[in-house]
Amino acid sequence: MSDPRITSSIFTRGAVDLSALRTPAPAPARPAAPAPTGPSPTGVPGGPAAGGGVTVIDVTEATFQSEVLERSLTTPVVVDFWAEWCQPCKQLSPVLEKLAVEGGGAWVLAKIDVDANPRIAQMFRVQGIPMVYAVVGGQPVDAFSGVVPEAQLRQWIQAVLAAGGVTVETPGDPRLDEADDALMSGDLDAAEAAYRKILAETPADAVAEAGLAQVGLARRVAGANPATALAAAEAAPDDVDAQLLAADVEVLSGLAESAYARLVAVVRRTSGEDREKVRQHLVSLFSVAGPDDPAVASARRALASALF
Repeated sequence: MSDPRITSSIFTRGAVDLSALRTPAPAPARPAAPAPTGPSPTGVPGGPAAGGGVTVIDVTEATFQSEVLERSLTTPVVVDFWAEWCQPCKQLSPVLEKLAVEGGGAWVLAKIDVDANPRIAQMFRVQGIPMVYAVVGGQPVDAFSGVVPEAQLRQWIQAVLAAGGVTVETPGDPRLDEADDALMSGDLDAAEAAYRKILAETPADAVAEAGLAQVGLARRVAGANPATALAAAEAAPDDVDAQLLAADVEVLSGLAESAYARLVAVVRRTSGEDREKVRQHLVSLFSVAGPDDPAVASARRALASALF
């Protein structure tokens, strides 16, 4: 069910055995605290929404069966695996929470701290965070890792709602479907042509802009070894091309903020054609995330300060 508007970090999981989580866990040393109904770790209230539905909840192993598995039988549940130390999580979680509140109970965001609930993370085969699963009918149906731009995240959630039998008001755009299919199949030339056609007809289409930027990103990192690229950038801080490739790798790894900071620093210590090259590259990475991404807004301010 993977939605093609999500970057290549999206993938469909194989079967996940959650049977161990359908029975009570070993008794804890102290009674488990009840599931919170106040603010979540990032400040978005859980509990009833304006329309009477739950929007954001904190889930523990003690509440997983009722709050995720049983709830998903009637309402799609999006599970956000996060940790306090995870910087990319702090970039993605607020966007998920905002969209959950906007949904008014049509779907529920279940937040799971992997440090406090390692057994759940193990059952879901979580190897890195942020990691997001969609659970429908008591089973995971799709997942992605890393930070996803808001415009594309909305499309993914719409697909989750459709899988859960929820009517989605916003219809899909067949032009974008064609372009995204080409991107996901690796036909970058066809994808670029399709995105450019959309932008010629609808210049402000944020999803098409993000798709075109992803085409460029895919071309730049083709054949690159992420570890080697990062090591090369570390060894040669004044090598502009090495820094650009490292930033691309970081964006694909869900470390967009690190990529932005890297290139802003390069802008500060370069001039002339090199500076302009780095500036343009950074702006193209902003397009991948979209203008509503809070990390982009912060990086744009840092870039302006570096330039002027």
